[in-house]
Amino acid sequence: MRPLDTLTVADFAPLRGDRFRIEPGDAPGFDAELVEVNEIAREPGGRSPFSLVFEGGSAPPLPQRIYRVEHAALGALEIFLVAIGPGRYEAVFT
Repeated sequence: MRPLDTLTVADFAPLRGDRFRIEPGDAPGFDAELVEVNEIAREPGGRSPFSLVFEGGSAPPLPQRIYRVEHAALGALEIFLVAIGPGRYEAVFT
């Protein structure tokens, strides 16, 4: 599994529109599309923060916590996801 602190917005930008597999572990997994990749402004130095928004899944939304998220190019990642609307989840990398 790739360490999260090595990932940047450049790793995800070309994957916008791709499907990711979200595996809750205690519920059926589902595919979600990466619909937004946003760089967050910050002072110079270090990795620029960024956010990802995934769309997909069933109702009711999953509770916020760490989930296994898989993609063919990136492999498996353990990402903290927050429901931001029906079938929409956000991950923020700082």
